[in-house]
Amino acid sequence: MTPVQLLRELEPVAEQNLDRHLSMAKEWHPHDYVPWDEGRNFAAMGGTDWAPGESRLGEVARAAMITNLLTEDNLPSYHRLISDAFSRDGTWRTWVDRWTAEENRHGIAIRDYLVVTRGVDPVALERARMICMEQGVDNPNGTGDHSVLPGVAYVTFQELATRVSHRNTGRVCDDPIADRMLTRIATDENLHMVFYRNICGAALDLVPDDALAAISAVIRNFTMPGAGMPDFRRNSVLLAKHGIYDLRQHLEEVIEPVLRKWNIFERNDFSPRGAEVLDELGTFLEKLRTDVVRFEEQRDRALARDAARRERESV
Repeated sequence: MTPVQLLRELEPVAEQNLDRHLSMAKEWHPHDYVPWDEGRNFAAMGGTDWAPGESRLGEVARAAMITNLLTEDNLPSYHRLISDAFSRDGTWRTWVDRWTAEENRHGIAIRDYLVVTRGVDPVALERARMICMEQGVDNPNGTGDHSVLPGVAYVTFQELATRVSHRNTGRVCDDPIADRMLTRIATDENLHMVFYRNICGAALDLVPDDALAAISAVIRNFTMPGAGMPDFRRNSVLLAKHGIYDLRQHLEEVIEPVLRKWNIFERNDFSPRGAEVLDELGTFLEKLRTDVVRFEEQRDRALARDAARRERESV
């Protein structure tokens, strides 16, 4: 099928899942998750500017919060890409605009929380936001293909990865307000993931070989959407090191549950071409499992060195 034909065939599924989403999504307001009574003026309005000692967040929590927020900030790019992959007509337009409005709340809530509680340097945060939004996001799925199949496959995995990251960030903030806010955001991300997962599952039934090829390409080239942000590599290593989002979580909490939901390795409707792609995907996942063990061994050694260094410094 052409992309237009595929979208036409998938629209009834999209409509059903939009109705499902609207029946399950609960209204919430970013201002209800921010401790406004902790706020005070910065120097431009007669107060004092941010100082590192004011943050009640640890290094890992600050890095995770910044990474999550800057990821949310690139929403205009995501809206453009998803609109291009889908359509500005009918159910597709309704969904994309609804999804965009819901995602926008995430950035509003996180930024207000960080500024009011002085959790991070607001000047550095704003400069990083400008860099991210000026460069935008053009190839998040790593394949260079922005059509509907790789698009919907990517956002399925990406929404679930973002859910895991937000939820684990809430746990390391050591602040019940932040944990409550990020749990609320993670719930949204999970509902979004279900919509995209169901659309991609329906595409597998319609065009199994083409859908599998897109899914395999996305998994093999997957990067988080914030990969181009300042300090992304450093922060990603820090988050992986401390269990916010690491390779095992990516495999066992993101990739494998979705593939099981689609019964990828139990299906019998692939042609010889699809079967070859399936074999390649299986080989890649086996290598990823080996990489998980190797990464965890390296991480354990690094954490042991850090603990030994802190012990020496405390003597």
